[in-house]
Amino acid sequence: MQKSMIKLLSLADVVSLTNAGFGFLAIIMASLGEMWFSFSFILIALLADGLDGMVARKTGHSELGDYMEAMADMISLGVAPSFFVYTIYHDAVSWCIYYHSYLLITLIVFLSLSIIRLASFHILKDKKFFVGLPASISAIIIIILAFFEIEFLYILPVSIIISLAMISNVHFPKPGLKIDAIAAILIILTLIFGKNYYGIAPLLLITTLVTYIILGPLYLLKSK
Repeated sequence: MQKSMIKLLSLADVVSLTNAGFGFLAIIMASLGEMWFSFSFILIALLADGLDGMVARKTGHSELGDYMEAMADMISLGVAPSFFVYTIYHDAVSWCIYYHSYLLITLIVFLSLSIIRLASFHILKDKKFFVGLPASISAIIIIILAFFEIEFLYILPVSIIISLAMISNVHFPKPGLKIDAIAAILIILTLIFGKNYYGIAPLLLITTLVTYIILGPLYLLKSK
């Protein structure tokens, strides 16, 4: 007897759907000009993205698990951050067709490589490391830089670099539970404080991620 679609879902899949829902809300908020809410919803989607893996390890995967997670992440880690950045910088570049084109091309590259990264994740996954920079880290970096409205001529090269890092063959270590907990705490603090107190929470978050990007591959090379 053929299973119904609903019965194919697991608890982890419901968390993935929550991830996708917050990604969609982030896009809606950005379209309405509510950038703080858009920023917050992307970060909440990222927390849900981390949670679905934990739930899956505790309760088990479903047949849809790998597909569901990738599709949800494409919304929250690819489309939503790209639209967020575009909305932040649109007014500053719309007067110049060259700047506008530069912005669009960069974000299309970021989105396209995010999709490639997410679609290939479950094919290339390994228990000890990630192949290529995780899309979640790329998304956090790009939205925090945009949130602080860094000059777009600077943020766009950074976007290209992290986009290429996502599809690279560089290996990044999988963080343990303690590191994941620290990252989650920093995301929650960013949600609570935003730019208050000199933006210390998001700055600590992005500093932690950049440190991971630089030292992570070196740690793997040294441990071989």
